[in-house]
Amino acid sequence: MTICCKGELIDLSRPRIMGILNCTPDSFYDGGKYWDPYVAFRQAEAMLKEGAAFIDVGGYSSRPGAPDVSETEELKRVLPVIEGLVEEFPEACISVDTFRSEVARKALDAGAAMVNDISAGLRDEKMLPLVAKRQVPYVMMHMRGTPQNMTEQTAYDDLVGDLLFYFSERLAVARELGITDCIADPGFGFAKTREQNFRLLGSLENFRVLEVPLLVGISRKSMIHKTLGITPEEALNGTTALHMLALKGGAQILRVHDVKEAVECARLWEAFQDAQ
Repeated sequence: MTICCKGELIDLSRPRIMGILNCTPDSFYDGGKYWDPYVAFRQAEAMLKEGAAFIDVGGYSSRPGAPDVSETEELKRVLPVIEGLVEEFPEACISVDTFRSEVARKALDAGAAMVNDISAGLRDEKMLPLVAKRQVPYVMMHMRGTPQNMTEQTAYDDLVGDLLFYFSERLAVARELGITDCIADPGFGFAKTREQNFRLLGSLENFRVLEVPLLVGISRKSMIHKTLGITPEEALNGTTALHMLALKGGAQILRVHDVKEAVECARLWEAFQDAQ
């Protein structure tokens, strides 16, 4: 599988790494670290040197219970960073993490080349038409509700079956509009219990039926640190262990805080695969 980013085909037959750049004061792990654009630029530079294929810039914390943020504030957080990244690293594939079409539009105007939407277009009806018009890669994630209430919406008739139905519907809408490069993200931690997250991790092979690339974002999440009784800051080892399981299940993109370790994990997985 390939996706086209900035006119270049990115081969997803080998795992790729997406580095997380949260320009927020309250993200669950790195909130406040990259509030200053200069610090954000240096972090992005480090992630690119370590092997990140994508840098995902977000200005709206989607952790469970996070407060709502206005569109104006979200734009204030992400636009200076995206503009600076595009100027300093013109070859980099910059993604904007937003469910708002206006934020996505202005980010794409500023030079972003990919959209990562936690709502798969369900929270803003203008999002999918925008992506179709701009013809950029589009990550559609599964969730229910909003970050403010999603922990109350974890009842499923059939967890994997319900997610596959959700993606089949969203992909049909996207394809009807002409979006060619869709990526599915099962949404670990979004309207799912810890047990459901682990069940989902063990069922990733089922998502191959969608015939789109699969992105997994489990970096330092509560399914790791709460299970181990540690903090997110101590959850790198657990993250790496679950990344290997995600790759085994067919993940083609890992969305991570720690690029170097994820790149090493992917290289080891490739070496293992090549030896079989």
